[in-house]
Amino acid sequence: MEAVLFAAGHPVQISELARVLDWPEAHVDAVAQQLKSHLAEAQSGLTIRQTGGGWQLVTLPQVYPVVERLAEVTDRHISAPSMETLSIIAFKQPITKQEIEQIRGVRVERALQKLLELELVEEKGRKQVIGRPILYGTTELFLRSFGLNSLAELPDLPTDAEAAAGLDEAQLQLLDEAGRLSQGEQMQLDFDETGDKA
Repeated sequence: MEAVLFAAGHPVQISELARVLDWPEAHVDAVAQQLKSHLAEAQSGLTIRQTGGGWQLVTLPQVYPVVERLAEVTDRHISAPSMETLSIIAFKQPITKQEIEQIRGVRVERALQKLLELELVEEKGRKQVIGRPILYGTTELFLRSFGLNSLAELPDLPTDAEAAAGLDEAQLQLLDEAGRLSQGEQMQLDFDETGDKA
C-alpha cells in the first residue's frame, strides 16, 4: 500500500486500492490505519491521510517548511486577498465573480486568476441570468490541499454575534453605519416598488 500511494502521488480511492492490491475494501481501511500508525511509530517524515474519498501519502505538516525550501515553491503561496476570495468561493459556491466582488467590496480579477492558476478553483458552468456570467467553485485539489474529504467538512461560519465579538469599537461603529445604510437602501427600494405598483 505504501508503494502504491507513493507512486500515485495523489489520493487513491478505496475501491481503486482494493482493485490494485486485490484486497476487500474493508481490508484496505484496516491496513491504511496500520500503515499510519507504523509511520508515526517510526517517526517518519511521511504520513497517510484520508482525503478526497481516498488515501494519500503526504509529508508531515511540521516538515513542510523544509520541503518547501527544497522545492522552491514560493510562487505558490496564497496572498491574503486570494485566501479571502478562496474562502468566499468555498462557502458560497457556485458563485460568480460579480457576487464575490459584492461580498469583498473590491475587484477580484487578480486573486481569482491566481486561484485558477493554482487549480484550487475552476469554472462550474454559467449562471442562468442575463449575460450568463461564469460560476466558480473549488476543485479536488482544494479538498486535498486542506485535508478535506468533502465540502461538508468545511467549518461552520460564525454567527453575526460571534463575528461582532471579535471587532474593536471603531469596526463595530462602521458595521452599525453599514447596517443603517443598507436598511435605508432597502426602504428606498420598497418605496420605489410601491410607487411603481401605484
